[in-house]
Amino acid sequence: MDWARYAIYWLPDGPLGRAGAEWLGWDARTGRGEGQHSPARYGFHATIKPPFRLAAGTEADGLVQAARDLAARLAPVALGHLRPARLGRFLALTPEHNPAGLAAAMVEGLDAFRAPPGAEDLARRRASGLSPAQDALLQRWGYPYVMEEFRMHLTLTGPDPAEGRLAEAEAVFGPHAGPHTLSALSLVGQNDQGRFHLIEDLPLGAHSGAA
Repeated sequence: MDWARYAIYWLPDGPLGRAGAEWLGWDARTGRGEGQHSPARYGFHATIKPPFRLAAGTEADGLVQAARDLAARLAPVALGHLRPARLGRFLALTPEHNPAGLAAAMVEGLDAFRAPPGAEDLARRRASGLSPAQDALLQRWGYPYVMEEFRMHLTLTGPDPAEGRLAEAEAVFGPHAGPHTLSALSLVGQNDQGRFHLIEDLPLGAHSGAA
């Protein structure tokens, strides 16, 4: 299947993943659910390499193989516990330990497959208000919140959630706080309805000598 965009996510599985899919109303792993708001279409996930369109001259099969190989060379990362928190205007689960090095390796290692953002994409990102450092990252990597600006999070709500949603999130996700280890990433694709689906899980550290 041809996908409009690709991304590298952490898609939690097990009880945490099921709780997140039920909360959002869409499960990117199974392709099931009816959730319509923006976070739901992306599924319960943490972005590692932000969504991108394939660059001219590259193919999906090459991306899949490159993502497998890169993940296999990278070691799993301890995330610690996950806690619901307010992140700007949104609620999200945030880990104790931010896997910035792992995310940077995936962003850089798969960059040859990323088409540059168009003028509309750049204008949309800049409309939210970016620092000079974030704008430089946008120009270099196609997204302003990577590398030194990366903060891992699993989005739970749209902007300005209703009163009481933080307490609700604490009740729902408290039993699944962890600690967690990031042992696999996921290559996902976005269909023409805007929903993301799992393409393939990518185990970390599958090759000896991963670092």
